[in-house]
Amino acid sequence: MQRLGKNQGGYYGDVINVDQVCRFATSAARLHGWQVASLPFDGAGELLTFQRLQPGARRNVYLSTGIHGDEPAGPLAVQRLLEENRWPTDANIYLCPCLNPTGFPHNRRENIHGKDLNRDYKHFETAEARAHVAWLAQLPTFDIAFCLHEDWESNGFYLYELNPDGLPSLAQRMVDAVASVCPIDLSAEIEGRPAQGGIIHPSHDPLSRPQWPEAFWLLQHKTRLSYTLEAPSDFLLSIRVNALVNAVWAALT
Repeated sequence: MQRLGKNQGGYYGDVINVDQVCRFATSAARLHGWQVASLPFDGAGELLTFQRLQPGARRNVYLSTGIHGDEPAGPLAVQRLLEENRWPTDANIYLCPCLNPTGFPHNRRENIHGKDLNRDYKHFETAEARAHVAWLAQLPTFDIAFCLHEDWESNGFYLYELNPDGLPSLAQRMVDAVASVCPIDLSAEIEGRPAQGGIIHPSHDPLSRPQWPEAFWLLQHKTRLSYTLEAPSDFLLSIRVNALVNAVWAALT
C-alpha cells in the first residue's frame, strides 16, 4: 500500500456525490429498522440523523462523519456500516452521516460560506452546528462517541482518544484492526501533538481550545469517551473506507 502522491497542499483525491451516498445510507438504515429524520438549518439545507433504538439497551453509541467536505471516506464508511448491519444488540445507536452537506459538492473542507464546522462547537456561528447541537441536546448521554475523519497529509491511520476519566481504552484495539488493511502513522508527533503507535491523547482542558471541534463539545456535554478516527487521504479511497469500517467494528464488537 503506497501513497498516491496526489495531495500537494490539499486534498486532490476521489470525490463523491454525497447526496447519492446519503440516499444509499438512508435506504440501508430504513431496511434495518432505523428511524430517519432531517434537520433543516436556516433554509440552506438539512442534516440527516439516524437512530437505532433497542429494547433494554445497556449503552448509547454516537457516530458522525462528513463534517469536512473534502473527506469522502467517512460518509462511504457509514454507508457500509449500515449495509453490513453488525451493530451490537445491546446498544442504541445515534448517527449523523454527513454534517457538511454544502461542502461536499465543492470538495472543500469548509461549508458553502467558508466556515470550518469542526471549529464552531464553542461559538456556534454556523447554522449547521446550531442545528446539530439542538438535536444532540434532546438525546441521552453517550457511553462512547466516534467522529470519522480523514487527514490529507498523514502517512497512515491514526486516532485521537479523549478519555479524561481513564475508562477502559479501545484505542489499541482499533489500531490493531486497521493495521491489516491500512498503514498506521507511527510518527512520534502528529499534527503538532505527541503520538505513540498512531494514538494521540490531546488536552482535555476547555480553556486550551479557543475553537472547539465536535468531539470536544461532546466531551463537555455528552460523553466521557470519544474517538476521532483519521484515515490517510493520500491512499486509495477503498483503503481509507476499510480503515474506518474496521476501526468502528473493532470498537463495538
